[in-house]
Amino acid sequence: MLEDLISLHQEVMATTPTAIKRYLYSKINWKSSGLCILGDRGVGKTTLLCQNLLDRYRTPDKALYLSADHVSVVSYGLVNIAKGFFSYGGEALYIDEVHKYPNWTTEIKNIIDTYKGRQIVFSASSSLDLSKSKADLSRRVVYHELLGLSFREYLLLAKNIESPAWTLSEIITDHVSIASRFTSIPILKFFKEYLHHGYYPFFMEGLEDYLSKVHNVIEKVLFEDIAVVYNLKQTTLPILKRILWLVATANGLIPNIDKISKNLGISREMVYNCMEYLSSSGLLNNLFPSGKGNALIRKPGKIYLNNVNLLHAIHGSLKLENDIGAIRETFFVNQVSSIHKVAAHDKGDFLIDDKHVIEVGGKSKNGRQIRGEQQAYLAVDDSKIGFGKKIPLYLFGFLY
Repeated sequence: MLEDLISLHQEVMATTPTAIKRYLYSKINWKSSGLCILGDRGVGKTTLLCQNLLDRYRTPDKALYLSADHVSVVSYGLVNIAKGFFSYGGEALYIDEVHKYPNWTTEIKNIIDTYKGRQIVFSASSSLDLSKSKADLSRRVVYHELLGLSFREYLLLAKNIESPAWTLSEIITDHVSIASRFTSIPILKFFKEYLHHGYYPFFMEGLEDYLSKVHNVIEKVLFEDIAVVYNLKQTTLPILKRILWLVATANGLIPNIDKISKNLGISREMVYNCMEYLSSSGLLNNLFPSGKGNALIRKPGKIYLNNVNLLHAIHGSLKLENDIGAIRETFFVNQVSSIHKVAAHDKGDFLIDDKHVIEVGGKSKNGRQIRGEQQAYLAVDDSKIGFGKKIPLYLFGFLY
């Protein structure tokens, strides 16, 4: 058993890049007895796990990498693998995509409780069926979420341009000084590249197939992750795709539940459920209206795709022209909502942390819509450096 698994381990380790580590790597206490790395498909969870394994352990007899959906792992069973590995002196198991393994919560819990002093590090898709697992494992496991590449990270990986991350407050108050750091490079050209192919780390494998790989991510999330976790009927899956396509063709979809229900021939409850499935799987970003008392509102004020690369992939498959407004707003929501609370606003486009009103637009955008708001700013595209309350849009890609 272990010989087969070690052979698989070595194949994966041999192809793991080690030169550059993601922003999350240094924020994790890798010595915790139970660790879970959450993240959407394709954002680099496997690489993060393998990099740490290689940093800490030289040989697979001390730490072993497993892919939870591999036929050998499913056949042998996680508990049996742990028993055999730890009895021979193993110290840590690194289990990838654990949510694909049946009854994984129970087995992880049993392994942690049985083998004190050993470590379990595992990855799982963001939010999918994790509310129950967090309750069951809350005292045993520390959770961290890995996001897709920020624009800052793309510059490092693609252009070898290093830059610190800045807080939202620093970007708002000191954006002229920050933008001045990039005057010697074609930052706007690089930003357009990022919008097209920079969110998922697999752009480093080649650009020719990048958008088809993004499309493959969408298909796998719909037909493997969501379908399995929520035990959906095959007839429901095309409905998920149609809702996803509907969001992609709108510049921030303001959902009319009755209209969507009628057009798709499904109940209002099914529309709400499908939107929740797509949001929990990391394909959609739901923005709720600003103001207090909205925690129990089920209908979002606006809906966006999770990131701009999804937008390009879907528009390409539908042979549509990309809407520049949708691209700008999708980028802003993706990058800022990763760290801050973003809500829909009745005057500007967005309200950040119940404090800052942001209007997103092109270089010629004026502040007429947000005039009179105390903490109001413009996030403008095609502008290398801003002035006053006009902030270059690309700077919001330096938050992590």
